[in-house]
Amino acid sequence: LCVVLAIVFSSLTGCGGSNGEMNEPASNAAVANANTSKGESKRSEYPPLASAVAQADMKNLDGSTSKVADRKGKVLLLNMWATWCGPCVQSLPHIDALYQEKSPAGLEVFAVNLQEDKEKVSNFLKEHNLKLPVLLDQNGSVGQQYLASAIPETVVIGKDGTVAHVFVGAGPDT
Repeated sequence: LCVVLAIVFSSLTGCGGSNGEMNEPASNAAVANANTSKGESKRSEYPPLASAVAQADMKNLDGSTSKVADRKGKVLLLNMWATWCGPCVQSLPHIDALYQEKSPAGLEVFAVNLQEDKEKVSNFLKEHNLKLPVLLDQNGSVGQQYLASAIPETVVIGKDGTVAHVFVGAGPDT
């Protein structure tokens, strides 16, 4: 998974952030934690997801809802993005390819659009021929709960429901 994510984000940068440092280096050990089952001893360097975050309803484009807590036992990748963010737009086809390649093996991938309306997002997906599932964070609460300060931000959640790694921005080191 680490190698795939490194390829996905190669030569891209991020939007936003306060100090201009968008890229946080990836760690092989942190990404490996995503595949750790409950009985194994590897621990995440990130704090556990708060119950409110894991139980938060996130709206799908079709109007249904999804919860992180409902996907415990699977590796989950949440990619937070917006249509106005150049690096997000560049990275989404790679995230989509990852979704298409790895979802049959059990990786759950969601692109979480931050604060844009359903019609704009739907049109963007059609225009770019993207097939990955998209969740709408129209009021920004999901992004806030995951402490997204710059986008794209990708959160990898392990089988045990804990955050295995967070990639901020996109580039050769993420």
